[in-house]
Amino acid sequence: MTASNGSFPPSRVNLTEDGADASKLTFHTKIFIGNKSFGQLFPIPSKVAYHQSQYVPAKSGQFWTVRNPTDDSIVTEEVHCAGEEDVDDAVAASQSAFEETWGNMASSERQKIMLKLADLLDRDNLAIVKLESIAMGQPTAFGARLGGLLGSIVRYYAGWCDKLPGELQADDGDGRFKLVRYQPLGVCAGIAAWNATLTFLCMKTMPAIAAGNTFIFKSSEKSPLGSLAFGELVKEAGFPPGVINIISGPGSTGALLASHMGIKKISYTGSVNAGRKVQVAATNSNLKRVTLELGGKSPSIIFPDADLENALENSSQNFLLNSGQICVSATRVLIHEDIAENFANELKARFEMFKNTMGEPLAKETFLGPLADKAQTENVRSFFQQGKKDGVEFLTGGKIKGNFVEPTIMKNPPLDSSVWKEEIFGPALGIRTFKSEEEAIRLANDTSYGLSACVYTSDIARALRVSGRLESGTVAINSNYLPGTTVPFGGWKQSGNGGREGGYAAIKSYLEAKTITINMEVGPR
Repeated sequence: MTASNGSFPPSRVNLTEDGADASKLTFHTKIFIGNKSFGQLFPIPSKVAYHQSQYVPAKSGQFWTVRNPTDDSIVTEEVHCAGEEDVDDAVAASQSAFEETWGNMASSERQKIMLKLADLLDRDNLAIVKLESIAMGQPTAFGARLGGLLGSIVRYYAGWCDKLPGELQADDGDGRFKLVRYQPLGVCAGIAAWNATLTFLCMKTMPAIAAGNTFIFKSSEKSPLGSLAFGELVKEAGFPPGVINIISGPGSTGALLASHMGIKKISYTGSVNAGRKVQVAATNSNLKRVTLELGGKSPSIIFPDADLENALENSSQNFLLNSGQICVSATRVLIHEDIAENFANELKARFEMFKNTMGEPLAKETFLGPLADKAQTENVRSFFQQGKKDGVEFLTGGKIKGNFVEPTIMKNPPLDSSVWKEEIFGPALGIRTFKSEEEAIRLANDTSYGLSACVYTSDIARALRVSGRLESGTVAINSNYLPGTTVPFGGWKQSGNGGREGGYAAIKSYLEAKTITINMEVGPR
């Protein structure tokens, strides 16, 4: 790893990919409804004239400020907050598009437009990634990895447009021929967390529109700029107005979506507490469908026969991606007592090495950026303070300056301590030991969450046996879990409500089954 200049926190270097000053990046701050907007997008290496594109100002007249978490400088004070009228406008635009264009469009035409969007994302994803970096501190080195996947997500779901199945049952003696059609719901919505906004945007929006629905997406107030820029590409790809609408706002805007009578389904990614509110609002309004992807406190079980170098890499470098702000991160590391001391010492050394990779998110060499904002930093600080009160030993790290948090390992946290039981969402994990497979499974399942889990062993029988008993929606064997486009993703327990994103499961969640029976005993007249 390339080291920073050694300061903590690191000094600001203000580099973009091509060496230009980050302050020269421009961006949209208004909302994207019905393919309307205001102002230029951002400088990208293409000859497309963006200056004629326009975004609409929020009717609410409310704004909020986005700060760069690296140094708390103001990025913009003019991000438009969507209010009730704006949400109504977005729903109206979506409903119109569903009834007049997208809902009736040939699947081959929908597919063609989506594939065009995928090409545009391949072209411009690095520019959009920079907007995420300046808003919430995600290093562009990591953001580029996520950005490079956006086009493939869109292509995957575009491939489903002309492959949505139905069902057929012949007369089984009752004189009835039965058809089952799967039809789009109509207007759907999504609310995303701030740690991977563009990925969430694609994973929520694309299966919905591939199935023939229209969509309203709300980004987090911590990271609105990249998703607003996405609207330009939606327009350039040729989507009819209203198919995809992008709004910004705090929790109150999300509440308007969750309670809106014109929205048929909402998909939410974020905290458990906010997820409960979304579920209640959806139930109290029109009983709209809800998919919840909530928090995690994932376990990692390391058996003595594991490839320890692989386990160390996944528990250090791969864990620290995005400064630990990843919902599936394995933050409870369970190590067999026979290897615990050596493993802990080596893990500590690697965490201390990565402390030297903190820096300005736009710099190529930066691996660890700041946390998303002051609120997130204070949340992590409160966990550390409570951990110290609970007598937790900090093996390394625990220091915070500005929004930069040192990679932190906590040794043997009490099983009832907040740092062991609750989601910290930062570059911090806890380690404990176990004696037997049974004890490891018991410790792993002793949580209210069930999003992900990891098992490290060279014994495939043990790997399958243990993974089958872990109470989580996803399990990775000999690696960290990374959600995939083509397979279902979601959590058990309080990490979700049974809904899934990813793969055909996501498509199906945006379809309504309709059974049609034909009385074959009535002939022509």
